Amino acid sequence: MSSATETPNTETLGFQTEVKQLLQLMIHSLYSNKEIFLRELISNASDAAEKLRFEALSNADLYEHDGDLRIQVSFDEEAKTITIDDNGIGMSRDDVIAHLGTIAKSGTANFLSNLSGDAAKDSQLIGQFGVGFYSAFIVASKVDVYTRRAGLPAEEGVHWSSEGEGEFTLAQIDKLERGTRIVLSLKDDAVEFANGWRLRSLVKKYSDHIALPVQMLKEEMPSEEESEEKAEPELENVNSATALWTRNKSELNDEDYKGFYQHVSHDFQEPITWAHNRVEGNLEYTSLLYLPSKAPYDLWNREAPKGLKLYVQRVFIMDQADQFLPLYLRFIKGVVDSRNLSLNVSREILQKDPTVEKLKSALTKRSLDMIEKFGKKDPEAYQEFWKEFGQVLKEGPAEDNANRERILKLMRFASTQTGNSNETVSLEDYLGRMQEGQDKIYYLVSDSYNAAKNSPHLEIFRKKGIEVLLLTDRIDEWMMSHIFDFDGKSFQDVTKGELKLDKEESEEQKAELEEKSKAYEGLIERLGKVLESQVESVRVSQRLTDSPACLVLGDYDMGLQMRRIMEAAGQAVPETKPVFEFNAEHPLIAKLDQEADEDRFADLALILHDQAQLAAGGQLEDPASYISRMNKLLLELSA
Repeated sequence: MSSATETPNTETLGFQTEVKQLLQLMIHSLYSNKEIFLRELISNASDAAEKLRFEALSNADLYEHDGDLRIQVSFDEEAKTITIDDNGIGMSRDDVIAHLGTIAKSGTANFLSNLSGDAAKDSQLIGQFGVGFYSAFIVASKVDVYTRRAGLPAEEGVHWSSEGEGEFTLAQIDKLERGTRIVLSLKDDAVEFANGWRLRSLVKKYSDHIALPVQMLKEEMPSEEESEEKAEPELENVNSATALWTRNKSELNDEDYKGFYQHVSHDFQEPITWAHNRVEGNLEYTSLLYLPSKAPYDLWNREAPKGLKLYVQRVFIMDQADQFLPLYLRFIKGVVDSRNLSLNVSREILQKDPTVEKLKSALTKRSLDMIEKFGKKDPEAYQEFWKEFGQVLKEGPAEDNANRERILKLMRFASTQTGNSNETVSLEDYLGRMQEGQDKIYYLVSDSYNAAKNSPHLEIFRKKGIEVLLLTDRIDEWMMSHIFDFDGKSFQDVTKGELKLDKEESEEQKAELEEKSKAYEGLIERLGKVLESQVESVRVSQRLTDSPACLVLGDYDMGLQMRRIMEAAGQAVPETKPVFEFNAEHPLIAKLDQEADEDRFADLALILHDQAQLAAGGQLEDPASYISRMNKLLLELSA
């Protein structure tokens, strides 16, 4: 164990506000997951060793004549303490304040606002956030940290101490050995952990995959014959201390993979699937990729830290290396170990290295292949995955043209063939149900599932039994502006342009439409005058079978969803007018055509227009006038 001598100068500092909140919530929410404290602290110790190994590549003096990296775990049953000791990179005074007094992660306030006070739910969310060092307070009433950064003189050691309340103390100490020693003074309800068998079982359970020896004092079996000379205490490795991704898949079981996932992701949840691959040849690398079961709290923050752990020839290089996967796969966790990169690689060098692009292309395909296999193997579980990560995958077609078709195969959509928004279909499913002669994939974008499924634009499709995809995510219209076809079939928004459901419209249908348009020439002209400022034109509808009217956008007009996104972003939106279509068979249209009072006609026409606007998910420019016209009409009917 490392030795440390404290000097008199001690100061008391306060925790960052978010730390105080997190500590209290975590201590009360994770009561059922106490044992994870050891996994988190050993993972941190392992990271510290890997950072030392990396920095020592350019400065071997950091080893300070001791290149044998290790982690030691010990306990004192009488004193009710547990100690985790590593000889990794260690911390300076500034490091201690930065790492142990604050949470230096973007989106912390947003994370805390999502906590509900429900212990079970908060436990899952805290697990996705990653509790790291603070997990010590789940079992400890007091935590002492003795540390010195490699390369600093012995007198610049630091002693950090806290009882997990509002404050912590800092003192300068003399610490001969580099690295960090953490001493946990256990709470009364956690003394079970001050036990050799218990600690060994936790190390095997959670940290067997750590590529660094985790050592404990060997416990000798009591002998009936007492020896006069007591043997010197001997350390032994508790874990296998082999980098898991370097081992053959045949040597590993599901528990090994799940444990390693929790190590690299700091996620309490188990992964839903993973892919372990070793590639040899011109491009040599090993990858272990995971799909999480739950989305992290900051998934939509594209600037948040993300990426894979990068190793070069088994030497840890950097955490969250985001150069190896595109942004739309930012939820994937894991490691990549390459032999084609240099050991002195940095983030700046990675941006210019052509090998990185090759690795990114290969890992992207591996990731898409993993997701595709999972979708085929377990369609029900894939629905849950899609609910968590589908909106992020929808960024893919715009960002990754080379893999667009593969990404589209992974997508799932609600449709007029499904019973609710949770039942979804793939594009391949849709193609398999297409009617004979149908050459388009029809879709409708709306703000909600109910608004979409009840849209007047679907009436003719229901009548003809043609399936329509219902797109209700905020990203959908933007996504569809980057997708033009799938498997040779083009996409068609049912709210835009003139409909041609049959490949070759019959002469009979054309004649019928022309006849109706001619019969209602007068109505078309009158409606055109009343709605002149609000619509591009008026025409008889081929879409409607039940509703009196609807609004139709031009083929290249921007939809309501995209307009709202651009307006919210403060961007200029082009002015366009929709086409007003009416149902020539509807009784309201027949009465409207016979209305002689022009003022009453204008009121009815404007009411029909506003109703069509509402049915399309739009907002009325003058809601008060609409209400006034409706009230006037109701009074007339009740007179």
